Amino acid sequence: MRFLETWANYMKKTDTNKEEIKSPGGPQASMTLANGFVESPVRTQEGAEVAAQSGPPPEPPATLPEQPPARGGWGGKHEFLLSCIGYCVGLGNVWRFPYLCYRNGGGVFLIPYCIMMMVTGLPLFLMELSLGQYGGTGPITVWKCCPLLKGIGIGMLVVASLVSLYYNVIIAWTFYYLGSSFQNPLPWSCEAPANFHLCQNLTANHSSLSASEFFWNERVLGLPNSAGLQDPGRVRWQLALCLLVAWVFIFLCCLKGIRSSGKMVYVTATFPYLVLVVLIIRGATLQGSLQGVQFYLSTNWERLGSAQVWNDAASQIFYSLGIGFGGLLSMASYNKFDNNVVRDTLIIVTGNCVTSFFAGFAIFSILGHMAWKKGVAVSDVADSGPGLAFVAYPEALALLPGSFIWSILFFLMLFTLGIDTLFGNLEGITTAVLDEFPALRQPRRKAAFLAALCFVFYLLGLMLVTEGGIYWFTLIDAYSTSFGLIIITFFMCLGIAFFYGVNQFCDDIVDMLRLCPPWCVHMLLYFKACWILFTPLLLLFILIYIFVEMYNTPLHYGPYEYPAWGRALGVCLGAVSCIQIPIWSVVAVVSESGTLRDRFRKAIRPLNSWKVTGGDRTFTQHIIDVPFHVTLTDHEVTGSQA
Repeated sequence: MRFLETWANYMKKTDTNKEEIKSPGGPQASMTLANGFVESPVRTQEGAEVAAQSGPPPEPPATLPEQPPARGGWGGKHEFLLSCIGYCVGLGNVWRFPYLCYRNGGGVFLIPYCIMMMVTGLPLFLMELSLGQYGGTGPITVWKCCPLLKGIGIGMLVVASLVSLYYNVIIAWTFYYLGSSFQNPLPWSCEAPANFHLCQNLTANHSSLSASEFFWNERVLGLPNSAGLQDPGRVRWQLALCLLVAWVFIFLCCLKGIRSSGKMVYVTATFPYLVLVVLIIRGATLQGSLQGVQFYLSTNWERLGSAQVWNDAASQIFYSLGIGFGGLLSMASYNKFDNNVVRDTLIIVTGNCVTSFFAGFAIFSILGHMAWKKGVAVSDVADSGPGLAFVAYPEALALLPGSFIWSILFFLMLFTLGIDTLFGNLEGITTAVLDEFPALRQPRRKAAFLAALCFVFYLLGLMLVTEGGIYWFTLIDAYSTSFGLIIITFFMCLGIAFFYGVNQFCDDIVDMLRLCPPWCVHMLLYFKACWILFTPLLLLFILIYIFVEMYNTPLHYGPYEYPAWGRALGVCLGAVSCIQIPIWSVVAVVSESGTLRDRFRKAIRPLNSWKVTGGDRTFTQHIIDVPFHVTLTDHEVTGSQA
């Protein structure tokens, strides 16, 4: 005990020294890391006084190494809200939700959709936002809270990279259609001179290929020149140019991080709502629109007994909110520490779901008019995915007076929807890398890194704009966000609930809220029950359903059925993300010392720099995340025992 008191007095004396006085000889005390690689000698007070009297004049203190630029933050809470809304409200809200709604019982589909939103969407969304805001770091570094699960952050990075790779191809297609929309008549309409013979044959011979399908397959994709995955064909130079423009635009918008993209969202996140309102008003004036809306909301209560309906509802909630990609976590990390994350979660998730339902009226009112004009049922013209955005809906717009104006508005809306989602994905990637390597935050280094990242994505994306690129696009789209993403979020939920501790996590949220209102306390009790039980069970249900569906249903694009080696390649793509979890768990356990049980306990224990004090994030940069010990000289040990 006397030794410890002496050492405490010694440390107090040392802290009062304003500069370090160096001289040869004299007793020393040194602080050494546990691994033995760093040893920093510290003079004792007595030795310093002797050196000051007899030694050479003190040297000036060494220059401290230059600190990397700060991470920065949002210019205001509205930038964060709009960025998250723009990130969540993407193409899936327009081209997937309305299709799922009519396929799964119409208005009845809203029942499982809302239930899944409450049980999976809200809890996981709040978990990811809270984790990022409390930790103040990206998807990889944030797992200081539980180093055993660092592989979850790496897996998020892999998923975001795969999605970014093919998502910008959609924006390239949108650019192509947007440029083609400045023609009157539209090049995919029957009024275009090049399509006269095609539309006459369609009427006389009941051909199955419409003018819009011909434009999409022949003019845009060049699909007839490819036989499948094994025959990609040549690069479509028009699409390659559009893809280059898309990546240059993304690079310029993300060059200054959230300072630039945070300003862009004031336009890109609000413009789609303006276009949807205009399309709904225009669609309501068209003959046959009411039949389209009735078809959209038709009720079939028997569909509630189908497992597919519940899986579709859960997957739509899951993917439309962007959970598990790392984008939400990264954007939340730039928030102020005391931002009300519960309120933001309710606003964003509710806004996303209302937008999906709202978009269905804009889609089916105009598709209803198209079905009326062609004399067919609405089900014959309804579609989802690229088939809706680039075939069915453009054909419907071509039937309207002033069609090129409506086409320009529609594809501008698709562009803004896609670009916001890509902002979030790319922000997740760059934030994760820059937090792991802070030296890259220097403006020139960051610009070089971002340019290299976008260029690599562009080169890889050229494979998707070949004549057979749509086959590769469908493969990556089907498997990159399939079972791997579900496994990542499943372990994220279990890790926070049982390794980090659900009670500790709720305390962290209350700590951020500072003054937690009563309604918020009740909400946290509900979320706690979801994180522990309901959400993991539903994720497990989705995962089992995906594996069963994957085994029983072959992958198709139109009439083309993917070969076994193609499906195996897709499974490997999906496994790349989730395999990171066991790999980095083994690394975390091996890096510790002691028995296997001790190593596991240390691997799930938060590092020193995880905790923050009063929202001050700057001090965490100076904390050493490894245990250290202090080595004393014989003189000090002898003196303390005297």
